[in-house]
Amino acid sequence: MSELFSGTPLEVAAPYIWLVLGLAVLVVCGNWLVTGSVQLARYFKVSTFVVGLTVVAYGTSAPEMFISVGAAVNNYHDIALGNVIGSNIANIGAILAIVALIATIPIRNKAFGFDLAMVFVVTILLFLFGFNGVIGRFEGIALVTILVAYTVWSVARSRKKTDLKDATPPTMKPLLAALLVLAALVGLYFGADWFVGGAREIALQWGVSERVIAISIVAVGTSTPELVASLVAAFKKEADLSIGNIIGSNLFNIGGVLGVTAIGRPLTVGDRSMFVSDMAWLFGISVVLLLIMLPLTKGKISRWEGGLLLSIFAVYMVMLFR
Repeated sequence: MSELFSGTPLEVAAPYIWLVLGLAVLVVCGNWLVTGSVQLARYFKVSTFVVGLTVVAYGTSAPEMFISVGAAVNNYHDIALGNVIGSNIANIGAILAIVALIATIPIRNKAFGFDLAMVFVVTILLFLFGFNGVIGRFEGIALVTILVAYTVWSVARSRKKTDLKDATPPTMKPLLAALLVLAALVGLYFGADWFVGGAREIALQWGVSERVIAISIVAVGTSTPELVASLVAAFKKEADLSIGNIIGSNLFNIGGVLGVTAIGRPLTVGDRSMFVSDMAWLFGISVVLLLIMLPLTKGKISRWEGGLLLSIFAVYMVMLFR
């Protein structure tokens, strides 16, 4: 990116400019994505939680998909794998934690239990698939199949349980809402690319390793759309969409991003001990989230619990850069 600027001062400042520009685009498009998604949910008579699990979560995970597939094609397997694991840790330990610190998140949907269980299932499968050192095409097909089946079932379940008489009517035409979501996804792609590109160049200037960049800078950067969408949803009093976004994103990162990547190019686990360590952190912080959310339908994620999740994430980051 620095070649777009002439002169040494601008070359040095270029990564920071892209970082700020990317963040600004992410904020605007995150608002569009939530607005359009809620309108589509109302039009198709599905819950905002399911829209968060699907349209919003899969859309905000698009940067992870592009980066992991591109990294695998170029044989940067540590980046492809570290991006997903790091993003899932960041989604819980940073994104959801920050949202909870700003606004307490009520837990009203008892379906959270099953959806969190699915996150644990795909996380355990990823660990088992990667433990032998290679995530092959068969494993990729299995992960994608689980994701597709879960998505279809979630939408069908939501439509069956939605009370059509009590549903809030949409205030936007479906075509306009769909175009708004599409524009948001395109903007999120470019915004994330600019943000991650700037962050990666800054990290490289600091002499950070490829794995650490992938699981920290790149992972946190590609999770920025989730942060923006979840914050916007929380401010709009759409707590179900906010939580659904995080849960759905973690499911899609493993089932969709790594599944599709492995189908196209089997992934090699570079350092098995580091893979086991990273997966242990991911599983551990997921357990903490489950404990925090209990009892379902009557609980909430309070500010101090958000602080706890953020503290765990901070410790993990410190250990990475040691």
